[in-house]
Amino acid sequence: MDTLFLLAVVTVVIVLVFDYTNGFNDAANIVATVIASRAMTPVQAVIIVSFFEFLGPLLGGTAVANTIGKFVVLDDVAPILSLSILLCGLVGAIAWNLSTWYLGLPSSSSHALVGGLIGAVVVSVGSDHVVWGFEELANGHLTGIAKLLAALVLSPLLGFWVGFLIHRLLRALLTTANPAANSRLRAAQFITAAILAFSHGANDAQKSMGILTLVLLLGGFIPTFDVPFWVMLACASAITLGILSGGWRIVRTLGFAIYRVRPIHALGSQITSAAVIMTASIGGAPVSTTHVVATSIMGIGASERPRAVRWSKAKNIVTAWLITIPGAAIAAIQTYALVHLFLGNMP
Repeated sequence: MDTLFLLAVVTVVIVLVFDYTNGFNDAANIVATVIASRAMTPVQAVIIVSFFEFLGPLLGGTAVANTIGKFVVLDDVAPILSLSILLCGLVGAIAWNLSTWYLGLPSSSSHALVGGLIGAVVVSVGSDHVVWGFEELANGHLTGIAKLLAALVLSPLLGFWVGFLIHRLLRALLTTANPAANSRLRAAQFITAAILAFSHGANDAQKSMGILTLVLLLGGFIPTFDVPFWVMLACASAITLGILSGGWRIVRTLGFAIYRVRPIHALGSQITSAAVIMTASIGGAPVSTTHVVATSIMGIGASERPRAVRWSKAKNIVTAWLITIPGAAIAAIQTYALVHLFLGNMP
């Protein structure tokens, strides 16, 4: 079998494995608050979330895929080497996703993907093959890594402050409500959780769509960077299977360990997270669902009872946030060394 074709097949499979681990790692982000507030049983949550998660990549456009697929430039690199680089970056991201899942830390699959690809590209063909975007930023144009970092840094801050304000608004609206209002707040989460799942699919699955399309382009299987429908379908299926598997270790962290989540908090977190993520998706900005959800809960807690927020757990999440890109980059570099050794002298 042709080496290039075989490598392309392996890389496509690894892209879908990453997409699966993305859903697996992020399942808790979507279902944690509905489960913690007892709005749904785990089975109900996973079924509803999975359905709308699947629709997100199919109906959410390709703006994020275009951003992710174009922050590394490998057009002038031999096809076998370019696919090997993508393969190593993906393996580094997957390794990081599984490690943080095992530790129960809500880390970002988006950070892991960016870090893994940067590490693999820089160690193999040099930093000039990464579109850093910092010079363009000085001229007022947001692109490349600068755009990715801006989205990844600003979205958690937006999650915190939007969550803070949404909770104040909900409390004002429910000032005269009696405890029976909790049942209506739980019922409303069937809608907000579905919207959050759709927005997550529209943002996160597009990252894999972008990389998979880049694999096809670099391998010479498609002429231009246009996401084929079968790629959308494959990535939607893979991330949905990951959601169905569920990263239940992280449910405990987001649903219980940051702040005691009741129905009003869960609803506010879902509204906040869905709004931030969907806005980012429309603008083609990849964000971390993990950190948007986590910081929305922190903002809600800070709005109500700051001392009741477990800031030590929040510190752990921020630490994971800071070390994910370099950690995934190191994992990708180690993977590249092994692959390079295995393939010998790559053209």
